Amino acid sequence: MVRAASIGSYFSRGLRAPAASGNSRERMTLKVILASGSPRRRQLLSAAGIEFEVIESGMPERHLAGEPPRDYALRMARDKAGAVSSRFPYAIVVGADTIVVCDSQILEKPVDAADARRMLAMLSGRTHTVVTAFALARGGKILESSPVESRVKFRQLAEAEIADYIATGEPFDKAGAYGIQGVGGGFIAHVEGSRDNVMGLPAATVVAALARYSVKPV
Repeated sequence: MVRAASIGSYFSRGLRAPAASGNSRERMTLKVILASGSPRRRQLLSAAGIEFEVIESGMPERHLAGEPPRDYALRMARDKAGAVSSRFPYAIVVGADTIVVCDSQILEKPVDAADARRMLAMLSGRTHTVVTAFALARGGKILESSPVESRVKFRQLAEAEIADYIATGEPFDKAGAYGIQGVGGGFIAHVEGSRDNVMGLPAATVVAALARYSVKPV
């Protein structure tokens, strides 16, 4: 269902989506684009039966001073979707952004092992919030967007467990320094809400939103 290579080569040549003068078959070539290189989001959207292409937005993720976590995730999802949609106006573009929040602190991807250790020690034995916001865009305009929250309880972690986990390399490309779908899933005692949301995409919510624009699972 995922055809990243074809759209990637199309994009890398600096070309735009077919112009308005093209025929309808050309204009419908790029039906759905996922504006993310996350393998977890690709997996979730594909498992939901949606056919899509992959284009990374390249948008820098910068938290603004005083910006609430939900607003930050929502702004990034909208910016990612909008950036890709402006290049491929005939596609419906899905953008998403995931953040982990503990003690009102936003935990993004760790910059190094020490940062990952700090995050995991903070999450140990406690409940935190995972916010994944998604946005749909077409023609450079946002069709709809929404933040979705899940609550995650970690069991108490030993220092040796944290060190061993960091040594696997798994924490470094994940918000909050863990992945529910990997080894880090063993740290979780309970999830309140969507587990898909914790992975990086509230799949059922996104599929329902796509259906409102005549995109159905196959």
